[in-house]
Order: sequence, then structure tokens, then C-alpha cells
Amino acid sequence: MFIQRYYLECLSHASYMVADESTKQASIIDPQRDIDHYVEDANDKGFEIKYVILTHFHADFIAGHIELRDRVGAQIVMGRRAEPEFEHRAMSDGDRIEMGRVRLQVMETQGHTPEGITVLAFDLDESDTDPKAAFTGDTLFIGDVGRPDLLASVGVTADELAVMLYDSTHNKLMHLPDETLVYPAHGAGSMCGKALSDEAVSTIGEQKKYNYALQPMSQAEFIKLVESDQPDAPGYFVHDAILNRQERESLDKSMSGTMTALSLKQMLELQSAGAQVIDTREAIDFAGAHLQGAINVGIDGKYATWAGTVLTKESPILVIADEERVAESIMRLGRIGFDHVAGYLVEGMDALADRPDLVATVHRITAPAVDSLYSPPTILDVRSEKEYGGGHIAGSINVPLNQLTDRMDEVPWDGPLVVHCQGGYRSSIACSLLQRAGREEVRDLVGGYKAWVQSKLPIVEPVES
Repeated sequence: MFIQRYYLECLSHASYMVADESTKQASIIDPQRDIDHYVEDANDKGFEIKYVILTHFHADFIAGHIELRDRVGAQIVMGRRAEPEFEHRAMSDGDRIEMGRVRLQVMETQGHTPEGITVLAFDLDESDTDPKAAFTGDTLFIGDVGRPDLLASVGVTADELAVMLYDSTHNKLMHLPDETLVYPAHGAGSMCGKALSDEAVSTIGEQKKYNYALQPMSQAEFIKLVESDQPDAPGYFVHDAILNRQERESLDKSMSGTMTALSLKQMLELQSAGAQVIDTREAIDFAGAHLQGAINVGIDGKYATWAGTVLTKESPILVIADEERVAESIMRLGRIGFDHVAGYLVEGMDALADRPDLVATVHRITAPAVDSLYSPPTILDVRSEKEYGGGHIAGSINVPLNQLTDRMDEVPWDGPLVVHCQGGYRSSIACSLLQRAGREEVRDLVGGYKAWVQSKLPIVEPVES
């Protein structure tokens, strides 16, 4: 049995290739939408990708099942309750895919979604009764379980899903042999759970010992535990869950229509008509000079998640990026189903060299320099409520970045405003949103809360529970 893990840091997403090295047959489990690396690796090893398996309808990214079907002719496989628009092979508890000496067997594990499955992989040269590995999708993570409250499936409540999740984890997965390897679809940083580990692989035995949700408890205790303290889910999650059900356009076809070169004149006309501009350069470059009204979401960070949070699905998207990263900026929007890109600015910011009237800047300020402002500033902390509760700058106000657009009226508009997050990535996004809303006197705290603490400036310590 051959197993290869692929990890997409931007989305904290893990996908897998499982193959039989004798028959050269392979399956891809929970692929990302851009599939070149799966196809290239299969070709290098002489594998034929026969199946593409979705453990459920993912909400945080667009899966690559349509792309693999169209590119290499792979059969799409899902659980029996999925009912997508596209043709697929529906599988129930115990149903199998035989690939020579490798067997893939479905275990229905609803709870994160009603259609969720776990894929059990048997190396028949070792055992035909004990699985070698369990590809658990978003049902069981390392250190956590999938959240039941995303409402990605219409007509099913969070409590109903939590009951299913309890049964799937406590009455099914926990009864697998302790040695069974656990390969989940997400790691630390994903919003599909609240306490995911950054480890790549675990075992059922380790999870029974250390996973908080797998400890002995009643169903009622489990429901209360897994539904509490979940992070806010970005608005695009429902959009992606729906899109993953549909017969849709492939990423290649989508990008052929979105890689449109625009002159500055064309971009300004589209922006005036309501298009949203995303600038994917680093925060320091954005601060130095950017097109007025542009939103900064740096390509080197949780780009897709934050772009999906602050951009809308209703208005066309215009891209400003470093020339060598234009295609990447557009492709990574496609990973979350944001295919409504109208084009990118030719020459990037160089196109504005003769138009200083269109250029805006963001003042950057160091922590020790905050006291030197002409009047006491408002300090806006755009971290999550949990981060804020874990310690914050004395006198600061907290409006999490994912809520800032809707809560803009809570930010005082008189006097200087200093914005910060933990390290500086989210605060640059926030500054661009504030500027677009008309706030001129805004400053980005260099290094964020970390820099403030290192400068030994006043903070409010976390309250011990």
C-alpha cells in the first residue's frame, strides 16, 4: 500500500493519494481544486487515478473531484446520503473498492455533515480484517472532532448532527483497532473544529487517550462540549458547501475567463461600477502605496480564508498583485469558489506611477511610538474574542476582523486610530477596510500585540478561570 499526504497550509487542508503498487491503481481522497500535483505524482509513479473520494461536502474549500473526473476520468465516490448533482458512485457502510491488494471500505460517519464517511484502507498483505488506516475527513481530527454547527446541510440542526457525531465517534471509530492510523482532512488553523493538532498522523489508540471529545461521557455531555466555543465560520462556507454539490465549471475553464489583463482606465471604471479590488502584496508594500479603496489580503498568509471573509460573492473582483504572483492570486481565490474575478491590473502598482492622486498609504507605527501621538489614540484590536480574553492592550477595544465591516460604527472616528492583531497580517486587512469606509487617520501597529508585549508596555493579563 502506498499512501501520500498533501497539505495545503493556507487552508489547513490535508488530502491523500492511496494506491496499490502492484496494480498501479490509485484513489485521491478529499482533493483540493488545483490538481496538477496529484496528476504529476501519479504519472511519475506510473499510477492510474481511478477514483476520487469525497468524505463529505466540504465547506471551507472547493474540492477537486470535478477536475479529476474531467482530466483523468476518475470515478467520483461519496456516501449514500450525499445526493449531489453530478454522477457518482454512492457507497454505504461496508461497501468496498478493490484495488489489487489494497481495499478501501466505507464507514458511514455522519455528524459534521449528514453524508460524512470515513474511508478504511486495508493492506491485504497484512490483514483483511484490521484496517491499516482510517481517512476520517472532518469527522475525527487529531485532538478534536468536526463541528456540527456549520449548517452546511439544509434541514438538519446542530443538535441532530451532534447526536450523529457522538454515534460516529464513540460507537464506530473508537471501536477500530488501536493501531489504526488516523488521517484527517484538516489540521491546526482550520475553522472546521476548535482544537485541531498540527500533527500529520495519529492512531485510534492515541486519540482515545488524548482527544478531549473521545473521553468517556454521555451523549448530552458530548453535545454540550462540541457545540461550545466554536470559532466564527466565514460566510463563504455555505457557498462552498453548496458549490461542492453542483455540476460546476472546472478550475481550468474558470481561470481561462478570469486571467484578463486590465488597463488602469478599465480597472477604475469597473471599480466605480461597484467591483471590489483586492491587493495581494505584503502589508509593508501595501502601506507604502496602494490604489484608493483596495483591500489588502497578503498572498503569504491565510489568503483564501480572509479573502473569502472580507470579499463578497455578489460583486466582481479585481486583482492587484506582484507580476509573478497574479496567476497564483487568482487561482487561490478559485480554491474557495470565488471565480468572479473580472481581471488584474497590468503592471500592478507601476500602472499608477503617473497618478499620485489615486494612491493612498497606511501609516505604520511601532509600539513605543504610540505614546508620542498628539492625542491619546483609540487602539483597535481585531483579534478574536478568545485571543483578546487571553491578554490585551490596556484601554483597547475589540472588534474581530471577521465582524469589522458590520460593526464599523463601533469604532470611534475622532482622533488617531491604531489597529493591531497578533502579528500584523490581519491588522493590514483591517486598515484597508477602514480606509475604504472613509477613515483616513489610521495606523497599523508594526508587529502587533507580540511587539507590544515585547516592548513591556501596559497590558491586561488574562483572567484565570
